[in-house]
Amino acid sequence: MSTKLQIASGRATLAAEVVGNGDPVVFLHARVCDRRMWRAQLDGIGVSNKAIAYDRRGFGKTRADEEDFSAVADLMAVIDATAEGKPVILVGCSQGGEIVLDAALRHPSRVRALVLIAPNVTGAPEAICQPEIEGLRIRLKEAEKTGDIDQAIAMRTRLSLDGPLEPEGRVMGPARQLFVDMNSVALRSAPIGANLDAVAAYHRLGEISVPSLVICGDLDLPTTQERSRHVANAVLNGSYRELSGAAHLPSLERPVEITNLVMEFVSRCSGRGG
Repeated sequence: MSTKLQIASGRATLAAEVVGNGDPVVFLHARVCDRRMWRAQLDGIGVSNKAIAYDRRGFGKTRADEEDFSAVADLMAVIDATAEGKPVILVGCSQGGEIVLDAALRHPSRVRALVLIAPNVTGAPEAICQPEIEGLRIRLKEAEKTGDIDQAIAMRTRLSLDGPLEPEGRVMGPARQLFVDMNSVALRSAPIGANLDAVAAYHRLGEISVPSLVICGDLDLPTTQERSRHVANAVLNGSYRELSGAAHLPSLERPVEITNLVMEFVSRCSGRGG
């Protein structure tokens, strides 16, 4: 059974969803998605754990007046409202992974383990992309700046869902339709203010000692693959899993595989695995 919650944090009301009971596992979506990217994972993990996801400010059904804010504080508000005082396993994709790492550094006693899918990292060196990829990124920035939502969605879909060096339309069907809908909502969202979190996690990854699984598709940006491998090597108890034939959002294009990987990792962290 799924329970919908409205959680206050500053001048925001965060739309959250909880599935199941047991040890809490909190999912943070990418900048090009909302909590719906985790549908399969919520249902799978919620069978034996409490699976929690929420829409961050500017996404999905969350409503927020414009103010400067802390994404980590929003996450902690969700944890306080749902985890019943237990340490949590955090699962984050892309920008969601960035917030997960920042939270693990600021609140280590509240975090039991991490799953990071193609994570961003605060303080990481600026990505240098090959010309054909950089061209797509420039077109995306221009579309977002001018408010050309259709073009921005097309560029986001190519970069994140299909893979930047793959044919346009590689991923079709419900996954593509959902991606377009999530981005339509986000790109039409009112301004939310600036994230004030100033953690520079890249040079502090060695301070993270909890079990950490890093996952990245081999069709993702080469710089994202490199950064993901660096994170797995830099944290004290990390492991790396490459997904063949997947791009930046494997929870959408390979939902069963990602659900199984997360379930196996959660079970090991809970002492239920082999």
